[in-house]
Amino acid sequence: MKALYFDGQLTLREVADPQPGPGEALIRVRLAGICGTDRQILKGYSGFRGIPGHEFVGEVVECEEKPWIGKRVVGEINVTCGRCDWCRQGLNRHCAARTVMGIIGRPGAFAEFVTLPVENLREVPPEVPDEEAVFVEPLAAAAEIVEQMPFARGTCVAVLGAGRLGLLVAQVLSQAGAEVTLIGRSGWKLKLAQSWGLNTVTAEIGGAGLAPRSFEVVVEATSSPEGLDEALRLVEPRGVVVMKSTFHEPAHFDTANLVVNEITLLGSRCGNFDVAIDLLRKNAVHVEQMISRVFPLVEGLEAFSYIENEPCLKVLLRND
Repeated sequence: MKALYFDGQLTLREVADPQPGPGEALIRVRLAGICGTDRQILKGYSGFRGIPGHEFVGEVVECEEKPWIGKRVVGEINVTCGRCDWCRQGLNRHCAARTVMGIIGRPGAFAEFVTLPVENLREVPPEVPDEEAVFVEPLAAAAEIVEQMPFARGTCVAVLGAGRLGLLVAQVLSQAGAEVTLIGRSGWKLKLAQSWGLNTVTAEIGGAGLAPRSFEVVVEATSSPEGLDEALRLVEPRGVVVMKSTFHEPAHFDTANLVVNEITLLGSRCGNFDVAIDLLRKNAVHVEQMISRVFPLVEGLEAFSYIENEPCLKVLLRND
């Protein structure tokens, strides 16, 4: 099959078709999304080598459990042991033995086919088209914040970064009743958010115009190491900074600020796919307007180049 393969350099190549193991399904990828983590992998994040990609929607073509064949699915990206204390607590995304599709030790979705355990699969409702279903993984990650901490109605929240994840987080927290301000640099991205009814502010990281200690909660979604320092500047004493970005470079920040102002720093990663699918089924969030362009899988290298050189949000790879 054709696949994008990273071994220090991203290339398009022919690789062997994946073979599903016991309890696994073979899935034909229909659409896959390129995200910030994929771009960081090309810079060395996680030390991954292989087929990247973890946002996808596809169709089951082979499975021991026959009712799954032909179903349209998305897939939880963490493949775990199911036996350790974390797995037994329902926190299998923290399983020490886990592999993560396209990120840690497991081939990803930038290919014609991918395999996953059946227990990782979630059927996509017919009313959710492929172009929305491909957002389930990042939308679940955005919604994880609400599961990690309660939001009283009217909580004053800043979402720092108006990229793909920031736009999803802002919508989810607004749905949860928070008073959200989306902070970003790009006028057209902020205008898109405004069309959805979100409050926005145009500002550079560390720039003037945003008063320090202005928000009860600041969600850092800039994909930049500098974002954390800015989040700590904007959060009020005893507030919460939620870290959503992953990047290869280390983030440097003033720990005295964290201690003196008694700020809670909360890491936030993967989320519940069922919650995300339900949000899409109810049309509670906007995602299709975030699609900037769709490339055939065979033009995957051009897709990555496009992201680096053009103003865009979500770029997808289509398996023709």
